[in-house]
Amino acid sequence: MASTRLNELPAYAELCALAAGLRSADLQQLFDGDNHRASDFTLAAAGLQLDYSKHLLDREGLAALLRLAHQAGLPDRIGELLGGAPVNNTEDRPALHSLLRAAEAPEGLADKFAEVAATRDRMRHWADRLHQGQHTGYGGAVITDVVNIGIGGSDLGPRLVSEALRPFHGDVACRYVANVDPADLQDTLRTLDPGRTLFIICSKSFRTEETLTNSLAARDWMQQAGAAVDDLDRHFLAITTNLEAAAGFGIPARNCLPMWDWVGGRYTVWSAIGLSCAIAVGWERFGEFLAGAEAMDRHFAASDPGANMPVLMSLLEVWYCNFFGAGNHVVLPYDNSLQRLPDFLQQLTMESNGKRVSADGTALDYDTGPVLWGSAGTMGQHSFHQLLHQGTRLCPADFILPLTTHTGMTEQHCRLVANCLAQSRTMMVGRTTEAAMVALQQRGLGSQEAERLAPHLAMPGNRPNSMITMQALTPATLGALLALYEHRTFCSGQLWGINPFDQWGVELGKEIGVQILGRLSGDEPEGEPMDPSTERLMQAWRDAL
Repeated sequence: MASTRLNELPAYAELCALAAGLRSADLQQLFDGDNHRASDFTLAAAGLQLDYSKHLLDREGLAALLRLAHQAGLPDRIGELLGGAPVNNTEDRPALHSLLRAAEAPEGLADKFAEVAATRDRMRHWADRLHQGQHTGYGGAVITDVVNIGIGGSDLGPRLVSEALRPFHGDVACRYVANVDPADLQDTLRTLDPGRTLFIICSKSFRTEETLTNSLAARDWMQQAGAAVDDLDRHFLAITTNLEAAAGFGIPARNCLPMWDWVGGRYTVWSAIGLSCAIAVGWERFGEFLAGAEAMDRHFAASDPGANMPVLMSLLEVWYCNFFGAGNHVVLPYDNSLQRLPDFLQQLTMESNGKRVSADGTALDYDTGPVLWGSAGTMGQHSFHQLLHQGTRLCPADFILPLTTHTGMTEQHCRLVANCLAQSRTMMVGRTTEAAMVALQQRGLGSQEAERLAPHLAMPGNRPNSMITMQALTPATLGALLALYEHRTFCSGQLWGINPFDQWGVELGKEIGVQILGRLSGDEPEGEPMDPSTERLMQAWRDAL
């Protein structure tokens, strides 16, 4: 499969020249010279609004980026993705996460859609049964707690959605266990009643080491509490393709829901992997979550690149990564319910686009996949925002802001909104040394002391940032937001000429982990020798026993 190479596209050299001029651009001057910049560099879709006017980008630069998108064949690639073409070329599979939230079968995908619809029906059965208090444990008590056991995409997505939609929860509490560290499971189970607890085991192979280890411990906990082997089906569901292994564990086929190889783990929250979320908020709300994502899918499919929110966000990502040398991207959700969003996006973007070879396997000579990081709300202001405002590194930022709150505490939310807008503006305008001197003198400092301290208060400004707003954080707007970042990630992968749907880079660590475990457990005491450092550390573990 031949792949597009970013630096061979005709617009690449043009963009290099434009970026050289815009690195020292003054954002305030860009606004002053363009009366329509604030409105023209704003776009609405699927209940979200993107304001990208505070970027080191003018109309000429934007036009060149759009030419780059067309030269890379991005509109065609979008059609291939949504149409079910094998865009995951190293595994010869489509990437049909959009099908998981489709309301009807796209052309040519009727068979796969039928599978999705059938699974939705089964999800609804379990979600309604548990959400409405109709499922009981081995002692006859109603299930009140659900524990999702998974890792990676089987944990990060449902955990984020469940926490983000807490205002919509019913009476069933959902918890999440991912870490193989026994403290994670132990802390979760400490306050639970076995007779009222149901576990959802999420593992396509039913062999994922961390997930299986935690699941076996959960089963032991249940049996030690008095549950018989025949009672396990009341307390365990599985999301898996390995029905035989699930049955060996004690989970019958009727308690298993499928996963498909044409959906990568980090894109599965829309599938049966999202069952815990559907249980927590009820099927109607989960349907709204799917519908919000589908609305973004429709926008993505139908909009020209210049009016396409995921495409524009991708072009900005590539603009800073490849033409400004920014090796990172920060996400700042100003809603405590979204505090897990940076964690989720880390996997989505860095597992997808953290690649050093093109889709055809040749080494790349330009950067891909910037490091994504961030934190929720005002907490970041009192930790790393210092670096955003005065540091030496360029950190393009996404601010995410629901305009209203579910709490009813409108005055406090007003303060949150003010903080968010202030941080975005401060990144843009900064403060000159002269202005800092004036501010210090207004505080009563003498001119000499003000001059000494002024450089410490000055900020360069012109730090690029986007503002993504929504009327409220709801199931629908959350679905749209996650789909937005999914599609942005795909577009960036296409511009870089890589496959964003495989993750071969995590395999070697798993293989070596199995080798080390064999040495530590004694199953393979004469296994493959390691480097001196690893050998010393393994011995340190033995000595500590």
